[in-house]
Amino acid sequence: MRGPVGWFAANHVAANLLMFLIVVGGLMAIPAIKQEVFPEIRPEIVTVSVPYPGAAPAEVETGICIKVEEEIQDVDGIKKLTSAAAEGVGTVTVELLPGTDVSEALDEIKARVDAIDTFPEDAEEPVVKEVVRKTQVINVVVAGDVDETTLKRLGERVRDEIVALPGITLAELVIARPYEISIEVSEEALRQYELTFAEVALAVRRSSLDLPGGSVKSQGGEILLRAIGQAYRGPEFEQLVLRTRPDGSRIMLSILEQTSQLMLVDGVTGIDPPR
Repeated sequence: MRGPVGWFAANHVAANLLMFLIVVGGLMAIPAIKQEVFPEIRPEIVTVSVPYPGAAPAEVETGICIKVEEEIQDVDGIKKLTSAAAEGVGTVTVELLPGTDVSEALDEIKARVDAIDTFPEDAEEPVVKEVVRKTQVINVVVAGDVDETTLKRLGERVRDEIVALPGITLAELVIARPYEISIEVSEEALRQYELTFAEVALAVRRSSLDLPGGSVKSQGGEILLRAIGQAYRGPEFEQLVLRTRPDGSRIMLSILEQTSQLMLVDGVTGIDPPR
């Protein structure tokens, strides 16, 4: 028998020494080997979603999906484009070629989508993001004989404490309805003060805002000015001014209000009060 196999068969010491080196090298490499039950696989997919409230799927297709596809179809690294037009939202899924730099492709797609100025007037801002697959490790259930708001606040506290643990990178609070301020006005008061629901809604949108006020330069440096007017809770909304009369008197939201409370609602994203 000739060749390496024959030589090692005739030299037992060399064969045993080589086997010993292979075993020792393997044992030393074990700590450096990443072991995962579910290996992390980057899907290399980017999605572009554009909300178009109240629009039918046909309108979403012509007003959103086709325009996005035409704008990004020649971006380098794109393997496949898939569009989905549903009621009120259009989504374009971009599948990238293997080995493509996802971050660069994401930036390029976002820049092109943001440059589209022919979206329908009622369409909202596009959302461009990379699809990331997350592997769930454990569930923590918070339960108790208390109201839903208290349970949510306890859940937020547990989530924050879990994230603070070493080795934990992400914890999410799920199956918890978002906060929302519910403002109910009296129809009788609206007639009395000659107001409409549209005027009340517009006043709330315009008054409950944080606005930048520019800057002032001084010898000590530049001072940034900002008007803090965002309302979060019932008493803050009650102080919003709906109309100022010629005599200087003001109609406040509290005059028309029947109830104003912080509540949890299904499927509606409201104002999340600061913690």
